[in-house]
Amino acid sequence: MAAGSTYTPIATTTLSSDSNTVGFNTISGSYTDLIVVCNIKSASNGMELYMRLNSDTGTNYSRTILTGNGTSASSARNSNSTSMRLAYETTGTDSGNWSTLFIHLMNYSNSTTYKTVLCRAGDAAKELSENVGLWRSTSAITDISISGVNSFNAPYLGTGSTFTLYGITAA
Repeated sequence: MAAGSTYTPIATTTLSSDSNTVGFNTISGSYTDLIVVCNIKSASNGMELYMRLNSDTGTNYSRTILTGNGTSASSARNSNSTSMRLAYETTGTDSGNWSTLFIHLMNYSNSTTYKTVLCRAGDAAKELSENVGLWRSTSAITDISISGVNSFNAPYLGTGSTFTLYGITAA
């Protein structure tokens, strides 16, 4: 990181009840990068976490993921999706487990390039994953929406989960 770089807290959300979606909107373009730190308590079994940028529901998202659980490793790739998958089953099969995600959105305010996203996710009781995603848009990111769903469409993001958005100056 460049000398003088800082993480500036922009916004924090703590869920007071179970929810499917958390978002940050009207994000200023005054930073070089954004970081979202998520500490998520699962509200139901079996989950997937997704992200959309600027409310874009088009097929403009791609990602590649590497996952390991201490016994085996796997990888997967998705292209032309309507959202970016951040994590899959990071909290195991029992509701009430906690997982942590670090999402890095690079050059988010640049209006000439597609946006690259790095995500590290994990739950020590289940698995760890590294994810690289691409949003095929040159628009500056002003809105981030993170959704958690399971195969039963029950809320995944549990009460007490926290989501903090940071801006990085001079990354």
